[in-house]
Amino acid sequence: MTYTKATAFDTEQQELARLAKVLSHPARIAILQHLAQAKSCISGDISSALPLSRTTVSQHLQELKNANLIQGEIDGLTVCYCINVEEFNKAKASLEQFFGNISDCCSGCGC
Repeated sequence: MTYTKATAFDTEQQELARLAKVLSHPARIAILQHLAQAKSCISGDISSALPLSRTTVSQHLQELKNANLIQGEIDGLTVCYCINVEEFNKAKASLEQFFGNISDCCSGCGC
């Protein structure tokens, strides 16, 4: 049985780590950038915009969807993907707060 020490950390730390893990693959970053540039739902083959197979893109889309960063509507055989703006803004705020706290920690100490 595997024991995880994740429970030793607060909910905010666990959530930030989960977000960082989702964003840790360049393919997922590229997918998010592609969806953001489109500024609309994209149906059809997102893999045509990436140097990856459809299967690989599908796996990365599923990871992003599980993290609620994107949403998809199934319409027959196609899926229309777009950024989940509400969750994306929450993620953005969490990262901004985290990096803001880090950058302020050493001001004036001469490190």
